[in-house]
Amino acid sequence: MIVGVAKEVFPGERRVAMVPTIVPSLTKAGLEVIVEPGAGLDAGYPDEAYTEKGAKIAAGRDEVFQADVVLQVRTAGAAGEQAASDQGRTKSGSVVIGMADPLGSPEVAQQAAGNGATLFALELLPRITRAQSMDVLSSMATIAGYRAVLLAATTLPKMFPMMMTAAGTIAPAKVFVVGAGVAGLQAIASAKRLGAVVSAYDVRPAVKEQVESLGGKFLEIEMDTAGAEDKGGYAKQLDDEAIRKQQEMMLQAVAESDVVITTAAVPGKKAPILITAEMVRKMAPGSVVVDLAAERGGNCELTKPGETVVDGGVSILGPANLPAEIPFHASQMYAKNIATFLLNMIDDGQLKLDLEDEIVRDTLVAHDGKIANARVAEALGIEIETPPAADAKADDTEEAE
Repeated sequence: MIVGVAKEVFPGERRVAMVPTIVPSLTKAGLEVIVEPGAGLDAGYPDEAYTEKGAKIAAGRDEVFQADVVLQVRTAGAAGEQAASDQGRTKSGSVVIGMADPLGSPEVAQQAAGNGATLFALELLPRITRAQSMDVLSSMATIAGYRAVLLAATTLPKMFPMMMTAAGTIAPAKVFVVGAGVAGLQAIASAKRLGAVVSAYDVRPAVKEQVESLGGKFLEIEMDTAGAEDKGGYAKQLDDEAIRKQQEMMLQAVAESDVVITTAAVPGKKAPILITAEMVRKMAPGSVVVDLAAERGGNCELTKPGETVVDGGVSILGPANLPAEIPFHASQMYAKNIATFLLNMIDDGQLKLDLEDEIVRDTLVAHDGKIANARVAEALGIEIETPPAADAKADDTEEAE
């Protein structure tokens, strides 16, 4: 069975789906790995590094997309305009694995289904213990949270740590992190390591202990947070009244901060506005807002994705793809995630889809020419036509053989 690793073509995307050190885990499982020429170069992995670990360099992109399984960082709806031409390259019956933005761009997933490919979207992984080693969202959020602090530190016209010098005492910077998920917690830890005084807020009261364990102060905002977290462990979008109350109570915290880092995103939906223009204008000139939800429209009312906006002397940064700015380690983490995900479906060198496995079932977007995921089907306004899990398992096993 051949596994192809495609070069990323989305503008600014420097990551690669597979790194040389992870290749042996695939070849030991009986898989042949082919890599598109130059696929890992931007991330710091030359072609020679892949061949030394047992992979082969393909003749070109077309050969990669004729593989039985194609691995990508961005595929389908997450790959931009290039997705259309790649779908034309993909052979019917092949399996494509990557981040596909199936809830944000469900129509692209439907097109992929029409081409006869089996599409897995890693964003849909269930948050269960067994899937932690496959969780690309958490891996990439770790990178983003770290990088956000570095961006803030280099943009802020102050130093983060307190310093006592002969020229006087320098007060530490005040950092406020909105959202204490993986990205937020990493931002808290990184800002604390740089010497800042850190506070944080999240709609989920349960994260207070995690914030405090990293040395941050948890901002208490009294409001009804029932239903603030879905069964998968993700923060749910609040209603308009709850968001309004939240904004009112955060105004003072934002005004007193040198740096605000926002991380609140809801899969497949526009990010909620948590930092209003009024809040930004209460901040001191020179202050910085780093909006990690910029790709989804942003948590700050003034955010422009991919740009830096200056309003009243406050810089609002809207980075669109922070993990791609640290491509070496981002690729290393992603490759480990995607290899573990793939190997979970490999039995005796062949791919077997077990739809009774919730990891397989929840991430499967398209199969056998149809949309196979209930959440994506709901986004499209259609009903899925998938067979019962036991029958599907039997059919897929027979197909793989």
